[in-house]
Amino acid sequence: MSRLILASASPRRHDLLVNRLGLTVDVQVPDVDETPQRAEAPVALVQRLAKRKAEAVTADADDVVIAADTLVIVDGDILGKPATPDEATSMLRRLNGTTHSVLTAVCVRHDERYATGVERSHIRIRRMSNEEIDWYVNTGEPMDKAGGYAVQGIGGIFVEHVDGSETAVIGLPLAQTHQLVSSLGADLMAFRTA
Repeated sequence: MSRLILASASPRRHDLLVNRLGLTVDVQVPDVDETPQRAEAPVALVQRLAKRKAEAVTADADDVVIAADTLVIVDGDILGKPATPDEATSMLRRLNGTTHSVLTAVCVRHDERYATGVERSHIRIRRMSNEEIDWYVNTGEPMDKAGGYAVQGIGGIFVEHVDGSETAVIGLPLAQTHQLVSSLGADLMAFRTA
């Protein structure tokens, strides 16, 4: 029996597959160095990391492996996951009252083949007061999120507009993932819980 393997530690990606789509998923956390290469463009970086994650897990040929990577980009700079509350505060001040890009790459592995795609979304963050930023950082939510906020969580109160795939911003573009799985001759919905 083939398995659907999510190559990610992200609870948000797991939630999209399990709770939104009703799929049965095995989780494997890939050990991948996410350091950008010298002069690596954001699209190339996010694609490379998604593929490396798909390659890094143990799977049989008939299994379907889904891996993804998400980057937040503002003024050409990549904002990763903040390591400290001060970093989170700095990121949120940088995003304050602006529109930025979110890139999410998906890589699907099946039958010794790979299919990869990238979704670009644009997010407009409303103007936040310093007190709101401090309050949000103190919730702890920003600490494991690219760019220091979660559109699907408390941080959603600061998001004025999403232009693109909301599920891509959360971490896994579902429509594109379904298409990539199909392009490799597999059926994502075959993993639905009965």
